[in-house]
Amino acid sequence: MSALSVRQHRPDRVPRNGAGIAAALDSVKRFEFYRELLVAAPEEAEAILKRWWCEAMLDTGPSGDWLTLASLNGTLPTIDVITAIERRRSAGLPVE
Repeated sequence: MSALSVRQHRPDRVPRNGAGIAAALDSVKRFEFYRELLVAAPEEAEAILKRWWCEAMLDTGPSGDWLTLASLNGTLPTIDVITAIERRRSAGLPVE
C-alpha cells in the first residue's frame, strides 16, 4: 500500500514565465522583478526568472509565510542529505 504525500508539488501554480511570475507577486515585488529583468543582459535573464519564480512559489504556497519566516529566523526544520536520499528511495522516487 502506498500513500500520496500531503504536500504534493504543483508546478503549474505559478507559470514559469515573466507574466506568470509577475501576476503572482505583490506590487512591490512585481516592480522589483520587472526592474531586475529589464536591466538584465540576455545571459542573466534566466537566473532572474528562476529566482523570482521561486519567490512567487513561496508567496503563493499554502505555507509560504511560515516557510519564509522560519527560514529567515533560522527555525526551519532541516534534515541531512543522507536522510533525504533514504526517504526518496523508500518512497520509490528518483535520486540523482
